[in-house]
Amino acid sequence: MDEPDAVFWEAVATASGMTQANIITGRLQSEGIPTKLNYEAAGTIYAVTIDGLGEVRILVPVADWERAREVLSRSYDDGDLPWDLKSSGPNG
Repeated sequence: MDEPDAVFWEAVATASGMTQANIITGRLQSEGIPTKLNYEAAGTIYAVTIDGLGEVRILVPVADWERAREVLSRSYDDGDLPWDLKSSGPNG
């Protein structure tokens, strides 16, 4: 039986392995969007991406799906990022 407060999750992206999936989830989580990963365990054990075996589906709550797509559609250049090199070094 479904609970009224149950959260429904929908795939927002598919990654080719855990490294790419972690980068995608990091982008989403930095924007406050919760994520879950859905993958076949054998793909992570053997690190193969044959016939979808290493495929990782990134899931987000349905309510956040459109915002997540917008976040993932953005691309960044070094000039777009808020670098403050003067205060980020060990002496700054």
